[in-house]
Amino acid sequence: MRSRQGPFHGFLALPGIISNPLIDRVTVITVSHPHVNQYVRALVTGLEQRGALQEFHTTIGFGRRAIDVPEIRRRMRQFPYREIARLLADRTGQQWLTRHGSGPLCTDVVMQEFDRHVARCLGSCSAVYCYEDSALETFRTAERIGARRFYELPIMYWELVQKLLREEAERYPQWEPTLQATRDSRCKLERKENELRLADLVICPSRQVKDSLPDGPVSFVAEYGCPPTVTEESARKNTRLRVLFAGTMTQRKGLADLFTAMKRLRRSDVELVVLGAPLLPIEFYRRQYQHFTYEPTRSFRCVQELMLSCDVLVLPSVVEGRAMVQMEAMSCGLPLVVTPNAGAEDLVEEGRTGFLVPVRAPEVLAERINWIADHRDWAGDMRSGILEKARQSSWHFYSEKVLSVLL
Repeated sequence: MRSRQGPFHGFLALPGIISNPLIDRVTVITVSHPHVNQYVRALVTGLEQRGALQEFHTTIGFGRRAIDVPEIRRRMRQFPYREIARLLADRTGQQWLTRHGSGPLCTDVVMQEFDRHVARCLGSCSAVYCYEDSALETFRTAERIGARRFYELPIMYWELVQKLLREEAERYPQWEPTLQATRDSRCKLERKENELRLADLVICPSRQVKDSLPDGPVSFVAEYGCPPTVTEESARKNTRLRVLFAGTMTQRKGLADLFTAMKRLRRSDVELVVLGAPLLPIEFYRRQYQHFTYEPTRSFRCVQELMLSCDVLVLPSVVEGRAMVQMEAMSCGLPLVVTPNAGAEDLVEEGRTGFLVPVRAPEVLAERINWIADHRDWAGDMRSGILEKARQSSWHFYSEKVLSVLL
């Protein structure tokens, strides 16, 4: 992305984990995130282990989202009502309530209300750690009380996201409704910019996210990690090569390009398995490419079981931060065929743990899948090296990298 001067011009980006006089280290941190996902778990667990977690604010912290650490539970502050209502509306098919950007229970509304709640509850603290789209009011309050403001940006900078997705809407007009971010309001985009402007430090999950930032923000990369490896042997005795796509069924993740690649292949010995949430009726996807096996979303353990039945993960993403399905697949011993924009370039050792393919290049994607189908022993031969690479990239390394800068 082109550089531009702005309110941060003159700040230096952190080249890795080094001391920087612009960043004052702190002793305790208040964390807020609407969801208890894996990178949030890793961060708050690392903070708790160092005795540096002041409070953890979230929406729902029970059931599947619970963290089974007594000290974290004691410091957790929940604001569940809006999120519960959103989930109920989703599950009962009340799409008008959750419609992107406009529904009264859409994700944006829930996140903004959560942000306002955290800001109201913020007491005396030395630092807050927030995430994109739910940080603005918390940061404003933190600035007033003199607290440091740490900002994790899980996806590319919004201007580049808008540019790339508008281009995708022109490449595949019929897929435009799956892009969603092309319909983000000016108000939402201004919120993103204001959050970034208020941040003292930006934490990025991949080099791609860091490189997408405009000149100015103090930033560094802490790569999202891999879950524990699955040591059980897979039951891969497939007569056909099982190619797995996992994620929301959108062209943001390159699904249209994968369908185009599969049409080019015309091989009966290659099966495409699509695991994820459709953003349009499933009939839409069947019209684009009929011959895929659809698998609905499921628990993480069941996702792992499905991965163990497949041979390779293919994710030709156009816009990501660091798609976690890549690390999950590697933890099951699957090689990756991914674009640099998927955010795991550091995990791909060409020909050993997978292959990088260019963005928007279905013909290259088809060539790679074709090569793997012609060399069926390759994926199995690479399994032990892939698992070792996953073990070297655990969530522990992510949290240690973040905390070594903050504390």
